[in-house]
Amino acid sequence: MSESLATVSYIGAIILFILCLGGLSNPETSRRGNLYGMIGMTIAVLATVFGPRVTIAGIPWIVGAMVVGCSIGLYAARIVKMTQMPELVALMHSLVGLAAMLVGFATYIDPAASADFTGPAKAIHEMEIYIGILIGAITFSGSLIAFGKLSGKIGGNPMLLPGRHWLNLLGLLVVIWFGREFLNAHSIQDGMTPLIVMTVIALLFGIHMVMAIGGADMPVVVSMLNSYSGWAAAATGFMLSNDLLIVTGALVGSSGAILSYIMCAAMNRHFISVIAGGFGTAGGTTVAPANGEPAGEVSPILADETAELLRDAKSVIIVPGYGMAVAQAQHTVYEITKHLRAKGVNIRFGIHPVAGRMPGHMNVLLAEAKVPYDIVMEMDELNDDFPQTDVVMVIGANDIVNPGAQDDPNSPIAGMPVLEVWKAKTSIVMKRSMASGYAGVDNPLFYKENNRMLFGDAKKMLDEVLIALKS
Repeated sequence: MSESLATVSYIGAIILFILCLGGLSNPETSRRGNLYGMIGMTIAVLATVFGPRVTIAGIPWIVGAMVVGCSIGLYAARIVKMTQMPELVALMHSLVGLAAMLVGFATYIDPAASADFTGPAKAIHEMEIYIGILIGAITFSGSLIAFGKLSGKIGGNPMLLPGRHWLNLLGLLVVIWFGREFLNAHSIQDGMTPLIVMTVIALLFGIHMVMAIGGADMPVVVSMLNSYSGWAAAATGFMLSNDLLIVTGALVGSSGAILSYIMCAAMNRHFISVIAGGFGTAGGTTVAPANGEPAGEVSPILADETAELLRDAKSVIIVPGYGMAVAQAQHTVYEITKHLRAKGVNIRFGIHPVAGRMPGHMNVLLAEAKVPYDIVMEMDELNDDFPQTDVVMVIGANDIVNPGAQDDPNSPIAGMPVLEVWKAKTSIVMKRSMASGYAGVDNPLFYKENNRMLFGDAKKMLDEVLIALKS
């Protein structure tokens, strides 16, 4: 394949990637967006493998690596559950960071990769290598810690070391100092020492940064690492002089940064405060009242009584959370939705931007269960409708429906926009127990007069509600 044909193929792939991002911005066009992305990536891979920069002798190695990678990807797609998608995404981000690190070291060690650079161009090329490895190392280690937190292998409590900001500043100064030493190195051997020291510091910084972020801020972490992986890919593109990688990485990096901003706004948090040390716990712990007295009395409800309330309702809103994902209850939710809509009930879904463990987690689950897109609404579209709603069902959500965000200025989630479910005529919260949410904050909703608690596994209880509805 000629250089010009490869360039045209790259331009076509870039256009398809832009169309992919545009399609993914809306649930109704997301399937088409994914298709654009797959076609674009296929074109990009073929243009690279059969392009002028790859020799015939290297093709078998590339094909072999692709077969191994595709096999692992297919295996993961088969065995990974929908509830494990957040940690899988974090793991994929770590691989992008690792690739940037390996490409950086390989580019620096290979004399042929730097043969065309002299004078100022050589210094710029080496700076690209240094920054590329730095971003890749932070992304790699930070994503691994995020994977551990999301999968429960590492606790969700923020680890806040004494003087952590000074440690970060010291690490930055050391990185800058060794960057100067790296640029002034006269040989590959002289440059390897500062490069390795910087890599170690970057790996430690990635670990320290994500360990300091609490469980409640994990949706922001996922989108933030998504952005980092994009910049790591862009840095790899600069190192390899590959325009496609540069543009694609910039697209992913900028979209991830915008998404991080949206996530922070949805939690009334500042991005810097999240990085400096977020709040949250591992989840599943019962919050002890400050004065030792019960925070209030709850009103339990049974599945049959829940079905009766739904049967008599004219307007119903369902608010899904991570508990629905854990119980794999989305298909039963759809069956209940279909039954109630057939009876003329106006039923809709309220989605909070940070519901679940990653952006769009609930949308993916509902789409998997074939819930119609037109009844899945964002928080801002529904909040004014709660006072006119007969029944709100909260399935495994906690922090995103906490009235303390509005009523308690001392709450860790004070000011966070939430779904105002307590304004409905009746709210039903489905939980296994009275344990706190991922933020470790008690929820006054549980004790309100118009709220009922349906305790038990969400899938089992919703199955009972469905049976009662149909009887």
